[in-house]
Amino acid sequence: MTPPFFVYGTLRPGGANHDRFLRGRTDAQEPARLGGAVLFDGPGFPYAVEEAGGVVRGELVTVRAQVYGDLLDALDRLEEYVPGDPRSLYHRVERDVVRDADGVPVRAWVYLAAPAVAARLRARGVRIAGGDWWGRAGARPDLSAPGSSAATAPPAPPPPPVPRTP
Repeated sequence: MTPPFFVYGTLRPGGANHDRFLRGRTDAQEPARLGGAVLFDGPGFPYAVEEAGGVVRGELVTVRAQVYGDLLDALDRLEEYVPGDPRSLYHRVERDVVRDADGVPVRAWVYLAAPAVAARLRARGVRIAGGDWWGRAGARPDLSAPGSSAATAPPAPPPPPVPRTP
């Protein structure tokens, strides 16, 4: 079985990367929360950092089986995650995420700040109050606006490769 993804920033519906990577490639998207983590501003994108008692709000995304492997690779590139590479910005890990609709925990992939990034954020980062990227002042997208997408929209073209930075 392929686990869903928990997204909490630019991959959420209305976010800068949602249409580019997820539009038309998902079977479901539903509000959910990740316990044991807090959110920091990147800036421009958030980082989830593990911390007891914290909660991060986002969406649980179930990816269509026929595109799962390609999308997993594309999201790893987007998040600059390379297994075993200490230069990675994020680490992709499995965590229990709780669906808002019914309170049921679901095992999902989550991109958490890599250890070196997390240490810098804890020392001098800007924490996002309430753990909701859209909760920042003026940050919530208007999903009813023309051009906004839904999970059932036609597939977007494949995402271009994301260049790695040394």
